[in-house]
Parts: sequence; structure tokens; C-alpha cells
Amino acid sequence: MEEVKSGNSVLKGIIYGVVFGVLTGVLWAYLNPIPIIPGMIHLRLFSFIPPVVGIIFGMRAGFCSGYIGTVVWALLAGAFLPLHSLIGDGIGVGLTGLIPALMVGRKYTLKQIAEGGPIMWESLLWSLAGGVIMIILTCGSMAVLGIFDFYWAVFWIGLADIPTICLTPFIARYLAGKLQHVNSIDEMRA
Repeated sequence: MEEVKSGNSVLKGIIYGVVFGVLTGVLWAYLNPIPIIPGMIHLRLFSFIPPVVGIIFGMRAGFCSGYIGTVVWALLAGAFLPLHSLIGDGIGVGLTGLIPALMVGRKYTLKQIAEGGPIMWESLLWSLAGGVIMIILTCGSMAVLGIFDFYWAVFWIGLADIPTICLTPFIARYLAGKLQHVNSIDEMRA
């Protein structure tokens, strides 16, 4: 995909990221019915949002969606711990939106994503890679701060997040099909 950047498209990416970040945090706080470890780990039915936002709307939007979503969730759920929420967890979850955007979203147009094919496997691979990196960073943060044992955290967060992250290619393909004719989105994604 040809790179076309303007100050306006960068700003749009950040605005989309903030909007989707708040939406993500609210959805995680209020629509995740199963706490695995109350106040710390919950079944995140919407963990696919940051990678999908990254692939569709670009890397800035994807990172902001994950980072802001984590902070909003932590504040609303009463689980905000500054060092963990802002650094370990925030950056880790932000990377779940950034990595697929860099490795898949930048390479393909929305039309190509909507057509599927090998892109589906590629987006699954990079979404899972982002998820694994997030798990390691988040669990490392929990262990260093004495919040939770690293290996148990890896198990429980992996169980909570990885299954729904696997939905990323299907949701990205569906949304790309619906949004492929919106010219400003492809410009912003560059």
C-alpha cells in the first residue's frame, strides 16, 4: 500500500484510537461477565478490538485503542494501579493493536483485507504474536510489582484473551468489506 501521510491523517488515527479506546474500556468493564481472578483478570470477550482497530484504522488507532482501553477499564473496574496500568498492562495491550497494524494493516488495502485469503492467516499470526507479547509484558509487570505470580498470570490471561483474539481476521475482513469505499480510511492507515 502506498504511504500517504498528512498531519490530518495522523490526527484522525489518534482520534479514532481515543474513541475506540474508551469504547474498549467501557465494554471490558461492563460487558465481561466472567471474572477469572476478581479485580485483576476477567474473560475479555472484546480482546479482538485493539488488533481489529489497528488493522482497519492504522497503527496509531490500534495502539491507542489498547492502551486507553486498558486504562479506562482499570479505572472503571477499580483495578487501577499506576505502574501496572500505565506501563506494563497499558503498553502490552497497546501492542496488541500496534503489531497487527504494522505487519498486516500497512501492507494491504481495505479491499485486499476484505477479499481474505492468505491475509486471514497473516492477521491471525500477528494478532496472536501481539497477544503473546502482551501477556508476557502484563504478567511480568504483575510479578515485578508483587500482584500475581508470573506463571499463573500467563495461564489465566492466556485463557482469558487468546481465544477472542483469534476472532481478529474474521472481524477485520467483515469490517474491511463494509469500509473499503471510505477513501479517508486508507489514507489514514498509511
